Amino acid sequence: MSKLLLVLHILAVVIGLGPVMVASSMFPSVLRRALAGGDAADARGALGVLGRICRVYAAVSIAVPVFGFGLASMHGGLGKPWLVASIVLTVVAAGVLVFLLPAQQSALDALAGGGGAEAPVPGAVAAEGALAGAPATASAAAPGRLAMLAGIFNLLWVVVAVLMVLRP
Repeated sequence: MSKLLLVLHILAVVIGLGPVMVASSMFPSVLRRALAGGDAADARGALGVLGRICRVYAAVSIAVPVFGFGLASMHGGLGKPWLVASIVLTVVAAGVLVFLLPAQQSALDALAGGGGAEAPVPGAVAAEGALAGAPATASAAAPGRLAMLAGIFNLLWVVVAVLMVLRP
């Protein structure tokens, strides 16, 4: 049973988290292309697909901690420091995703509304250093903010993977 849970846990990581990590990393560059105006219709279509991949596979990736907790409880390792650190980092990554997905949707909504440089993106931070939560232009803030959130999300999962393999 332990080996089956381990296989399911690893498959959940590859099938659930992999697409979210890749799609969230691709989203900002495609958004920049859409905002630049070159081939904007194709870029909008690609953004819709990338956003949908992030949302759907984020839900699928809930299986990762479920199988992980099953494995940890089966092996009696819930109190090990590397596992506690992994759990905390997983919660932080989920928190980052809670900010990332709505920011992607806001960027999509701004583009769909025909907005270019003047389209506000709720919750974005303006390039001029406006207060957090103040509206900013999609072209000035959204791609950079989305890239930052995707990078943090991906880095957190890399650290979790290292902890899982090395078990310090």
